[in-house]
Amino acid sequence: MKMRIQSILFLIIILAASSCGPFNKLEKSTNWEDIYAGANKYYQEGEYNKAIILYDKVLPVIRGSEKAELADYNYANCHFKTKRYIEAAGYFSGFYRTYNRSPLAEEALFMNAYALYLDAPDANLDQQSSQEAVAAIQQFVSKFPASASYERAMDMLVDLQGRFEQKAYMESSMYYRLKDGLYPGDFYRACIINFQNFTKNYPESKHNEELAYKLVEVGTGYAENSTFLKKEERLKDALGFATSFYRKYPNSAYTGKVKEFEEKAKDELKAHAVLQKEYAERLAEQKTKEFESKSLEEKKEENK
Repeated sequence: MKMRIQSILFLIIILAASSCGPFNKLEKSTNWEDIYAGANKYYQEGEYNKAIILYDKVLPVIRGSEKAELADYNYANCHFKTKRYIEAAGYFSGFYRTYNRSPLAEEALFMNAYALYLDAPDANLDQQSSQEAVAAIQQFVSKFPASASYERAMDMLVDLQGRFEQKAYMESSMYYRLKDGLYPGDFYRACIINFQNFTKNYPESKHNEELAYKLVEVGTGYAENSTFLKKEERLKDALGFATSFYRKYPNSAYTGKVKEFEEKAKDELKAHAVLQKEYAERLAEQKTKEFESKSLEEKKEENK
């Protein structure tokens, strides 16, 4: 029991001593010069959370002075070092706007872009923040094309563009799977639009050959599931997709499958042409009967 009491007393003494330590004294101090010096000291020592607390206290006091420039940069970098990337990006951006003639301006603008890049999500998540990172990187390379960080910035840009491409491909794959659901027509149409947009947005993508083959497949399926009056047009679209595929990828491993869908579309088009002829004949016959009936009625009216 006595040893337990001694342990508790020892802990109280340690806590009391720590509460009177240098950081706690600075945190309670009203001497802004001591706080400023302490914030810089903790920053240099890598005690970034302590530095943030002290910079929070002193920055409003030194705003507009010569000391503010370094403190603002360090404050932004403290947030970066503690992986608070969104906050860091905001502070670096604010630094650049305030001190765009500073020797640290170039680095601040790069760090704004870099922080947003590090916060950008994986390809399977929403890419809105990645778009913000791209805009920040483009701003940096536009402002500082001769920067030593230019190549790093371009590498980040290429990586983000790759994420956008992968995200777009994943969306294409999703629509392709959904075409076999309860409402195939909507998703066939969505596939066609999505595949064409993907090729337009990413003309050098490794996925374009696969999507060009799938475009023939979904184009044929869309035509098969179309109404009578729209079927001919959509079958011809599918055949056009096949022709375009052969032109772009003459040695493709998908050629055999494309030919199968092409033959299927041709057969459908021939069968549809027969039905169209029959439909036109029935329609003409019906109009003839209607005309004769109308003429007969008119003659009856005349003879009354």
